[in-house]
Amino acid sequence: MATFLILGPVCTRNCAFCNITPGKPAPVDPDEPRRVAEAVARLGLAYAVVTSVTRDDLPDGGAAHFAAVIRAIREGNPGCGVEVLIPDFQGDEAALRAVLDAQPDVLNHNLETVPGLYSRIRPQADYGQSLELLRRARAIVPRIPTKSGLMLGLGEAMEDVRAVLRDLADIGCAIVTVGQYMRPSRKHPEVARWVHPDEFATLAEYGKSLGVRHMFCAPLVRSSYHAAEAKEAAG
Repeated sequence: MATFLILGPVCTRNCAFCNITPGKPAPVDPDEPRRVAEAVARLGLAYAVVTSVTRDDLPDGGAAHFAAVIRAIREGNPGCGVEVLIPDFQGDEAALRAVLDAQPDVLNHNLETVPGLYSRIRPQADYGQSLELLRRARAIVPRIPTKSGLMLGLGEAMEDVRAVLRDLADIGCAIVTVGQYMRPSRKHPEVARWVHPDEFATLAEYGKSLGVRHMFCAPLVRSSYHAAEAKEAAG
């Protein structure tokens, strides 16, 4: 398994936790889908995760490019699983449908943190909009599992984290990852708290009790870590 970052190395947003360079991105590379599919073949991958920077400069947020990458991987690598970790597309349902029409095996969109921290951690995003994207994806193509992820240690209260898990369970999210926030550099927010592994285990049990099929919670868990196994566990 490997993860591929598409749509360039520059992001139109500037989330506090992220170490990707913000700014004005370059034009989309039309040859990228072919090159990603070729890399998947050369690596002999059975499962590929495709994610991207956020491209608010594009009319569809890069959705058509995501779809082209999915189709290119499928064409060049029959049997390879494809998971996508997408941005919010600014709430554009047509963009979401374009990605779903390409039939990824899993559609992931990370909530990242609790609603009360969005203004500080994800100032250009909206919790309700992100949650609605996941709800819509589930409603449009129920057979494609939805997935989301959170970081702990940014100053959130555990009850707020449990509330997010309830929100995700209510919209049928099948897979949830929860990991420890780690500061990428001195320019990023300090770690407010190092969360004990037992607390991660407790959250995993809580999520499962709500009906989330696969909870993957531990300090070093990240969105694409063991993604293929998570997909299998979620059914």
